[in-house]
Amino acid sequence: MKLRPGIIAALLGAALVAAPARADTLVDNCDGATLDARGNLVHFTGMVIGNDGRIVQVLHRGEKRPARVDYAVDEHGKAAIPGLIDGHAHVMELGFTALTLDLSNAKSLAEAQSRVAAYAAAHPDRGWIVGRGWNAERWQTGRALTATDLDAAVAEHPVWLVSADGHAGWANSKALALAHFSALTRDPPGGHIQRGLGGKPSGVLVDSAMALVGTLVPPPRPEDRDLAFASAQAILLKHGITAVTDIDTSVEDWQTFRRAGDIGALAIRIMAYADGVEAMALIGGPGPTPWLYEDRLRLNGVSLTLDGTLAQHSALLKAPYADDPATKGLERLNETQLKNLMSRAAIDHFQVAVHAAGDAANAEVLAAIAELSDTYHGDRRWRIEDSEVLDPADVALFGTHGVVATMLPDAVAEDRGTTEARLGAARLPGAYPWKSIAATGAVLAFGSNTPAQDPDPFAALATAITRQAADVQPSGGWQAQESLTREAALTALTSGAAYAGFADGHFGRIEVGQRADFLLVDRDVMLASPSELRATQVLEVWVGGRKVKG
Repeated sequence: MKLRPGIIAALLGAALVAAPARADTLVDNCDGATLDARGNLVHFTGMVIGNDGRIVQVLHRGEKRPARVDYAVDEHGKAAIPGLIDGHAHVMELGFTALTLDLSNAKSLAEAQSRVAAYAAAHPDRGWIVGRGWNAERWQTGRALTATDLDAAVAEHPVWLVSADGHAGWANSKALALAHFSALTRDPPGGHIQRGLGGKPSGVLVDSAMALVGTLVPPPRPEDRDLAFASAQAILLKHGITAVTDIDTSVEDWQTFRRAGDIGALAIRIMAYADGVEAMALIGGPGPTPWLYEDRLRLNGVSLTLDGTLAQHSALLKAPYADDPATKGLERLNETQLKNLMSRAAIDHFQVAVHAAGDAANAEVLAAIAELSDTYHGDRRWRIEDSEVLDPADVALFGTHGVVATMLPDAVAEDRGTTEARLGAARLPGAYPWKSIAATGAVLAFGSNTPAQDPDPFAALATAITRQAADVQPSGGWQAQESLTREAALTALTSGAAYAGFADGHFGRIEVGQRADFLLVDRDVMLASPSELRATQVLEVWVGGRKVKG
């Protein structure tokens, strides 16, 4: 995979080739739709962009156009919307998934085994076979995955495959042996080792237990990271994503983003949250970084992980799992640890984003926010990431202390069967309660958690307004009382996600003074049916007044 620096720079810069020289630009004759500060739909037909990449004037039907501009584009009636923002993603993991073994579309265990074997045969020089994307729930094996399953595909090389949700890893026997696993190996705090006969580790490691094997995998080189970022950026732009919230940013990830920015190849905007307080301090030092590269990169704060996911039985619940009454999930941090880490970040004005999937985990974070808000005043925008189920009694607490709820629409479409099995009927009204949270006054931001899900914001928009998957199931929508209006859903994918990352006023709307980030698409997304929304094609992508795709 080793590439010369010049080739990597060319790949990173490919998105910017179509950009015009900086000058006053008129983008005219479009059928535009944006949202104002109150979430109301506003139509426009053109805009004037200054040479700093900001919007100087928003034009409406019948308004006089400027007599002289340096550059003019006639969009011939194409539909235009603000650039879309992925409010929760893992940028570098998306890139590495595209470059390594991807099991996200494997429909069965046998297909996954075949792909692993084929990948190993095609890359005989790899010391480790690594990949991502498996989802055992889809395969319906009726049993847990094992190292033996992977040995049948590859036995001579260590294999390490991360699950689609990023909260479990699957190892073959060679990898387990290198980690010196035995029946005496104990579960680490906040983790779980799945076991077979006699307590012997069977091959799947959950949450913090993943590090027992994951840390043995050789780290990628800087040039590998640059290539992975170029791949991720291309994927995001293809989907019309002009800005992204990067969760769990490592120091190495940050340096990768900086290298792209230094050579002028950072096309997307990245709001970063460091992977723990140590990385936060190393990157930000005394506080959040300034906006860099014309509002394309900023470290906002820190990402903390309190629990796991429903899929892995590791989301922390108030009552036992319906399909596994022996457990209530896993707690990665105890109450004191959580508050201490949140306080450490807040004292230096870093924003705090806490992953909390289960109802007990969400309640714990909300209680911590309530306590810390008495000490840390001002605009904190405490974030709770990936809430999968809430106790309805706790929902109202999102409306206090300026809490931002970052949620994943695609999970409703992809994981509703798993959610039903894990929770049982009585707790389903608390699953992904978008509308209820928004009704409290809390800000909603939608993300994909890519590479766990495809970063397709138009599919997310369709799911948000229907609570249905692409197959239009279930009829009438799943927990349909929590569906959103089209305006509210689009807000969560634009200005809501920008607000969540302290980027309001910088980008997220077609508005005078904001960065000119917008898309030209092949249909009016405010009128298209849900199926038509899912088929939306991105024709052009503009970031900061420059066309970077199309």
